[in-house]
Amino acid sequence: MALRKRPQAKKSSKTTKAAPAAKKRKPVKLAKASPGRTRRSDGLTPRQKEILKLVSQGNTNRDIARRLDISVRTVEVHRFNLMRRLKVRNVAQLLRQALQQGFLPKNFAFR
Repeated sequence: MALRKRPQAKKSSKTTKAAPAAKKRKPVKLAKASPGRTRRSDGLTPRQKEILKLVSQGNTNRDIARRLDISVRTVEVHRFNLMRRLKVRNVAQLLRQALQQGFLPKNFAFR
């Protein structure tokens, strides 16, 4: 079976002109984040702090979802993001790290 050669593109006999110089663009102003999504200097959003507080009180994802009127999946995502941000793998480590970094009061278990 013989292989066919690909047809090559024809070269134009006309000379090509250089592209015009790009114009300078004005800097784009970014919109400010909404109050619910702003990050504080400590790195947690207000919603993440709220989820952390409820987790520290022993609430399940389902309990937290009902209380905040959000889906269970949304609670799971918030918890996942908290754990990723604090570099932990389970709830015990999450609470320990949150205490050490000052996200929870020292007496959170007694409230």
